[in-house]
Amino acid sequence: MAESLDRQAFEAVLRPPSQAESLPPWCYTSQDFLEVERARVFRSAWASLGRADRLAGAGDYAALDLAGVPLLLLRDKAGALRAFANSCRHRGTKLLEGSGHCRTVTCPFHGWVYGLDGALVHAPAMERAAGFEPGDYGLVPLRLEERDGFAFVNLDGAAPAVDAWLGDFARFHEPWRLGEMASARRREFEVACNWKLFLEVFNEYYHLKIVHPRSIGGIYHEPDEPEELDGQFVTQFGSHDDSSGLLEADRAKAFPTIAGLEGRNRIGTRYSWVFPNLTFAASSEAIWVYEVSPLAPDRTWVGMTCAFPSATFELDDFAERSAAYFQRLDVAIAEDIAVLEQQQAGLASPLARPGRFSHLEPNVARFERWLAERCLVEG
Repeated sequence: MAESLDRQAFEAVLRPPSQAESLPPWCYTSQDFLEVERARVFRSAWASLGRADRLAGAGDYAALDLAGVPLLLLRDKAGALRAFANSCRHRGTKLLEGSGHCRTVTCPFHGWVYGLDGALVHAPAMERAAGFEPGDYGLVPLRLEERDGFAFVNLDGAAPAVDAWLGDFARFHEPWRLGEMASARRREFEVACNWKLFLEVFNEYYHLKIVHPRSIGGIYHEPDEPEELDGQFVTQFGSHDDSSGLLEADRAKAFPTIAGLEGRNRIGTRYSWVFPNLTFAASSEAIWVYEVSPLAPDRTWVGMTCAFPSATFELDDFAERSAAYFQRLDVAIAEDIAVLEQQQAGLASPLARPGRFSHLEPNVARFERWLAERCLVEG
C-alpha cells in the first residue's frame, strides 16, 4: 500500500489521549488500509454479531457479511447458536441470503443439504466419487460464543478465549443484567461513511450540543472519566436529566427503571465499545445496541437493536411507549448520519490532516490507539 504502516505513521496516535492526534485521514479512505483492518482487526478479534436473541428459535438463521467474509448464523435443534462459513463444501456457492427460518440448509446450485449442526446430510449424485465421505464435508464451523446476551465470533480461530478478550466487561455491566434483556426492534441499514466514524461518534460527548441541539443534546451532563479496566473495550458513564432514551416531548412515556439499578445508575447511561465493532448504551430503562461491518472505505453496514427487560414487555401499553423510544433512536441517528457523511467527504480531501482530541473524546482516542497497535502487528 502507498501509506506506510510503520510506527512513525502512527506516532502521534499512540500518545496518551490528552496529547494524541487522530488517525491519518487515509485510514478512513484507503482500500488498502481497509484490507489491513479486515485481516488484523476483524478476522483476528472476537467481532460482534449483535444481540444473540435475534435468532430465538431452532432453525432461525441470518446470512451476513463480516468484514468481507460471508457468514451463516443459525440456531440449532438443541438451542445453541452456531456460526459457519456461508459457502457450500461442494463448489463454494453461497448458501443463504437475508434472514428467516429453515429446517435444513440446501445449496441452490447442486442441492447439497446440511443439517442445523452443519453436517452434510445429503449429497446427490456423489456415489461414484471414489472415497467420498459426507462426514468430511460439513460446513466450515467458526468459533462463536454468547456472553451477556451478545454473540461474538472469531474468524481466524486464533484469538484468546472470549472471556480474556472481554476482561472486566461483566463486572462493569452487571447492574443492567444484559443477558436478561430481550430485543424489541432491530433495524439494518447502510451509511456512507467509514466504519470507524460511525462507532466513534457514538462514544464521545463533544458533538451532542452541536449535532443534537433540539433532540437530545440538552439532557446530558459532562461525563465521568473513562474507566480503568482490563479487556478489549472502553466504557464511560454519564448522568443526565430525565430519560436519555426519549425525546423531550415523550418523557412522560418513560418505562420503569430497570430492576436492581441503584444510585447514579438510575439517572445515567453507560456508553461502552467492545472492540472492534460493538457499541451500546445501557440506560436506566433500556439498552440500544449497534454492531457494524465495513463494506468499503466509505460505506458501512449497521445493525441497530433496542432491548428492554422482560418485565417491561408485559406492560399493557408497551407498544405505544416503546414506539417513543424507537422514534428517539431514529431521530438521533439521522442527525448523526448527516454529519458523518460530511465528515467522510472532508476526510477524502487531499488537504485533510489529523486533529487533536477534546477531553470529551477520550474513548475515541483510546480506540484509535488500539487500532493502530493492531495494524502495526506483522502477520
